[in-house]
Amino acid sequence: MTEKPQKTKRPDARIKLLDSALRVIRMKGYTATTVDDLCREAGVTKGAFFHHFRSKDDLAVAAADYWSETTGALFEKAAYHEPEDPLDRVLGYLDFRKALVQGDVTEFTCLVGTMVQEVYDTNPSIRDACNRSITGHAATLVSDIAEAAEARGVEIPGGAESLALHTQVVIQGAFVLAKAGNAPSIATDSIDHLKRYVELLFGRSRNGRAL
Repeated sequence: MTEKPQKTKRPDARIKLLDSALRVIRMKGYTATTVDDLCREAGVTKGAFFHHFRSKDDLAVAAADYWSETTGALFEKAAYHEPEDPLDRVLGYLDFRKALVQGDVTEFTCLVGTMVQEVYDTNPSIRDACNRSITGHAATLVSDIAEAAEARGVEIPGGAESLALHTQVVIQGAFVLAKAGNAPSIATDSIDHLKRYVELLFGRSRNGRAL
């Protein structure tokens, strides 16, 4: 018997709206983005929007979680997890972040970083969703940082959790300055500085040898 080809399942309206939020909000900012903008980008009606989301704020919270899921899958599969040395994994993560800085500024900058700058004082639900996303991503680095510190007898000021969060401070700040200067190179330069700092903290020179 000949098997019938399976039809590719098309994204439903909810996923289309979330995908449109990832694109439009990074381009226009959260406040300037309207429900009409999101519907137009997604190719759905306003009726479909309000079937899935109570409001634009409701979509923003869902979009923050969706951002965490989609980017989390990307980072989970990345090759920087492969090295045996945990420090190589940490440095590989920074190399991976630098490699992602490609194309227009809106293509590589962070959705949750963009939103939280606008609404941190006016919308606690969106702020908390953005914080959950950023700190959740930082948490994925903690075990590698802690293992690298233990293996080398390095005491990290504030602990592994603090350094993991600091990586996001630098990267998010780099995105802000890349927007201000309209220059992706600002972001890549900042990540290079961060990598040099980590190498110095762990006593590794640029050629991989101990200092």
